[in-house]
Amino acid sequence: MAQARTSTRGDGHEARIGGGARVRGRIHGEGDLLVEGHVEGDLAIRGDLTIAEGASVTSKAIEAQSVTIAGTLEGDVVATGPVRLAAGARVRGNLRGSAVAIDDGARFSGRLDCEFELPPELGGASRDTRGRPAARR
Repeated sequence: MAQARTSTRGDGHEARIGGGARVRGRIHGEGDLLVEGHVEGDLAIRGDLTIAEGASVTSKAIEAQSVTIAGTLEGDVVATGPVRLAAGARVRGNLRGSAVAIDDGARFSGRLDCEFELPPELGGASRDTRGRPAARR
């Protein structure tokens, strides 16, 4: 069962799936979502999604503004903003976001889809017309 609590963002409420909860089915909505329990199903959130330490999510598709994972996730993530895997996170699936950060101690198996620039020592000496490294992955 989802519980609502006041968000520190000041834009309404943050939904919370508590630690003892098990949810099966599609979840969608406005605002932020904190998962502390267990979820099986697709998530489409117009806000930030946080999967807390000890929580687990199994999903074919997760869409959110930004995603922070400290628990376990099996599934693909598409975020318009950043994706962060905190230390202790266990993720199996593909990640797409404006940036992806993987903290020391996180485990990840899948494909990353984001734009980044390689440092000159990894990308070679070639530069684009603006002086930036030309190699993009």
